[in-house]
Amino acid sequence: MLGYICKYAPVEIFESMGADMERIEPDVTSFNQAEQRMHPNICSFAKGVLEEVMDRDYEGVILTTCCDSIRRLYDVLVEEFPQKFIYMLDTPRITKDAGVTIYEQRIRDMIRAYEDFSKKVFDESVFEARLRADHESRQFNVKSDQVNIGIIGARANDSIKEILKDNGANVAFDLTCTGLERRLVYDEKGVMTGYVRGLLGQFPCMRMEQAANRDELIRKSAGSVDGVIYHTVQFCDNYAYEYAWIKDWMDRPMLLLETDYTRQSCGQIRTRIEAFLESLPSAKDNSHKLKEVHETMEKNKPVYVMGIDSGSTSTNAVIMDQNKNIRAFAVVRTGAKSGDSAHKVYGKVLNSAGLEPKDISWIVSTGYGRVSIPFADENITEISCHGKGAHYFNPNIQTILDIGGQDSKAIRLSPEGDVKDFVMNDKCAAGTGRFLEMIARTLEVSLDELGTIALTSTENIEITSMCSVFAESEVISLIANNREKADIANGVCHAIANKAYGLLRRVGMAPEFMMTGGVAKNPGVVRAVEEKIGHKLYICQEPEIVGAAGAALYALEKIS
Repeated sequence: MLGYICKYAPVEIFESMGADMERIEPDVTSFNQAEQRMHPNICSFAKGVLEEVMDRDYEGVILTTCCDSIRRLYDVLVEEFPQKFIYMLDTPRITKDAGVTIYEQRIRDMIRAYEDFSKKVFDESVFEARLRADHESRQFNVKSDQVNIGIIGARANDSIKEILKDNGANVAFDLTCTGLERRLVYDEKGVMTGYVRGLLGQFPCMRMEQAANRDELIRKSAGSVDGVIYHTVQFCDNYAYEYAWIKDWMDRPMLLLETDYTRQSCGQIRTRIEAFLESLPSAKDNSHKLKEVHETMEKNKPVYVMGIDSGSTSTNAVIMDQNKNIRAFAVVRTGAKSGDSAHKVYGKVLNSAGLEPKDISWIVSTGYGRVSIPFADENITEISCHGKGAHYFNPNIQTILDIGGQDSKAIRLSPEGDVKDFVMNDKCAAGTGRFLEMIARTLEVSLDELGTIALTSTENIEITSMCSVFAESEVISLIANNREKADIANGVCHAIANKAYGLLRRVGMAPEFMMTGGVAKNPGVVRAVEEKIGHKLYICQEPEIVGAAGAALYALEKIS
């Protein structure tokens, strides 16, 4: 089997010679092999390809000269697998007649190289028959009865499309590197020339000449969909520049997704995509007939809904009546199983409200454990719920900082309370509640004490590392140097504030500001963030229930 990564690779030629072809789509958990052999700043896609090739028994790999990272990948593969067919096909930037002539010659050189390697023979008549059997097709498919999403940018793996499909969205087009169906052109007067012309006539990648009309095609396609996902791969600078250009003129909602091609990205990708879909007007029209609830409302009987926020540290529940009054709320510690914690908070909040399960008309779950709550009627992302909850507690809020037990989020709201933009940091515990818990243990104080003693600090200490492991080592060194606990705690709070400031700047810092999540109860962190942003933070009486309140509001919208 031969692997390939680029749509400009002449796959059909190898297939006509009897080779099995497979597009390499990395699905890795780490870059252990790649990081030993490649520079840390090499594109994560190239690293992922190396991991896949080292793990699979490919006969060879066909690469194209799309970027410097792939050139470096070629060097490593040649060194690691001298016995395999590792070929770099130099793809021209020009796509007109001169480019076709150049590429055809280079492809013929590649054919001869593969003949020498495999002892197989290329038969142009077999290849011609292969082309006749196929037809030209492109993936432009707008559906009137679904939310239509377009994908643009660097290569996007299939998991993105699967998430969209799971949420009822239609991928109207995929203009990423490998998104479109291959364009096969059959010309009986010049079989190979026609084929090469078709390859170069595909939707152009970023390295192709400006005359290839990439910009014009993007403009034309974007106007046909409800929203656009722009995908980039970490360290792929070309596409980052294009995103900045598109953002200036795009009149459709757009989500920027930067992934590193590891499985660890999946949770954040799903949350970001689902929150994006929830923000689209056409995505909200998904109400079902709730006959029993409507009958209850018609009889003027009280109606209650529930929102449950299943987070990494706490599971929170809110019961709200039809007038948007909070009847009761409860907060419990999230245990080993999010479903068990949800059942626990469910019983606790019902007891506080003096209600029974049959009294609750609709339940919406949110948070990372939202899909693990079997008694919820539907689930909504924590991004959307925090936005709606924040607007409920204070309609003037435009920027939210949510620091939970395991992740941090910055959310920008419109004046109407809709989510306009958001960023997340969930791949590292730096600046989260877990980070504070670890520091508190090291200082031998309770988590509640940590923020309080920080307020008594008399000396500024800078914690230089935000890595949880390195920061702990730094704190231990400060303790060994007999520095005061209050000063160390204050330094930790300011380190978290610096991290939070970076997130807030990425979404745009528009007053008023609100802080949610368990860390909002830490007065040392609150003071440090306020000093950093130069504004007061609005913090409601129970900042941990903002997401659950937002989920309850979604439940009310559902039944009404």
